[in-house]
Amino acid sequence: MFEGKDIMTNKIDERGDDHVGSSAKTPLRADAFDISDLEKVKRIQESVKDILETLGMDLEDDSLKGTPKRVAKAFVNELFSGLNPNNKPKLSTFDNNYKYGEMLVEKNITVYSTCEHHLLPIVGRAHVAYISSGRVIGLSKMNRLVDYFAKRPQVQERLTMQVVQALQLALGTDDVACVIDAKHLCVNSRGVRDIESSTVTSEFGGKFKDKEVRREFLDYIKMDTDFE
Repeated sequence: MFEGKDIMTNKIDERGDDHVGSSAKTPLRADAFDISDLEKVKRIQESVKDILETLGMDLEDDSLKGTPKRVAKAFVNELFSGLNPNNKPKLSTFDNNYKYGEMLVEKNITVYSTCEHHLLPIVGRAHVAYISSGRVIGLSKMNRLVDYFAKRPQVQERLTMQVVQALQLALGTDDVACVIDAKHLCVNSRGVRDIESSTVTSEFGGKFKDKEVRREFLDYIKMDTDFE
């Protein structure tokens, strides 16, 4: 699925430090959590029902009867559960007692997200790295963090920045990097319907802004780590 890594590497090197967005904050209203998840499910259920009826679907059909509620529950409890800060994973860190001083890379983290422009899936892989300044974090926490920020209406650039900034805060270091390579079904299944293209975004902090350090990280991403 994710081919052409040499091309990806060249594009990232050419981009350098210029790929900086204006804000990594998800646009939420101040009253986003004034109502309960249960109430949100009820309201969304009615909205989905209205959409399907407007499209001419027969909601008395056995196959469609439960669709509005299923969609509403999926939106609140699964697909967009990352909007609720209560669902953010606890990013416990520990002293780097073994004095590991090289970069740590967690690669091929599965990304399932939703494009906020068309509410269509984004599917891909994230590669996250950091260099400890005295603290380390459990490996699974990086996967959980990516999943948390992915589970909301997203743009890929923002998702990449959110992962880096959250880890920088947790670890107390700027030396964090993230690259995401993903397919957007708003491109693959509608509009130009280009099923081959994917989107690559990157965010490099601290030492990763150095060309040699960044190159080392990208070389790790390219390593074959399939074990049979």
